[in-house]
Amino acid sequence: MNTPLGTRQDPLPSPALRALDRITRRLSAIPDGLILLLGRFSIAAVFWKSGQTKIEGLAIDLISGEFQLGWPGLAESALFLFENEYRLPLLPPMLAALLAALAEHVFPVLLLLGLATRLSALALLGMTLTIQLFVYPDAYPTHGVWATVLLVLIVRGAGPYSADYWLAGRLSVR
Repeated sequence: MNTPLGTRQDPLPSPALRALDRITRRLSAIPDGLILLLGRFSIAAVFWKSGQTKIEGLAIDLISGEFQLGWPGLAESALFLFENEYRLPLLPPMLAALLAALAEHVFPVLLLLGLATRLSALALLGMTLTIQLFVYPDAYPTHGVWATVLLVLIVRGAGPYSADYWLAGRLSVR
C-alpha cells in the first residue's frame, strides 16, 4: 500500500517508524507536475542531443551555450551509421537517418512545451523499442529507463506546467 504509515488506525510502535512516516509524508508531497516536468525535460534532452549528432548546420545546446543557427542538413556520419552499424530492417538507410533526425528534433521540442505530450512520448517510445530490438540490444538498462519515463508521460500526460494542460483548460476538457 502506498499510503503513509500515519494513515493507519493503530499508533506507530516506535520512533523509527514515526520518523519513516514523516519522511514518507514529505516525499509524498512532491508535486506530480514537477516530476512530470523533470521527466519531459530529461527525456527530451536525451533525444535532442542524439538528434544533434545526426545533423550539420544547426546546433542548439542550452546547457553548454553552443548555438549555430542555420539550415540543418543530414550529417554524412549519420548516414554512414545507418548504412553500416544500425542496419534497420524495412527502411533504406537514407530514409531511416532522415526520419530519426527529424523525430529527434520535433518530438523533444513538443515534450518541452508539453504539447501533444502523449503522442510525442509514444513516438519516442517506438524509437526506443526500435533501437533496443534492432540496434543496441545490450543497452536494455538505458532503454528501460527511457521507456519508463516515456510510459509515465503516456499514462499521466504532461502535467499542469504544459501547453496540453493550458489548452485543456481553455477547451474545458479537463
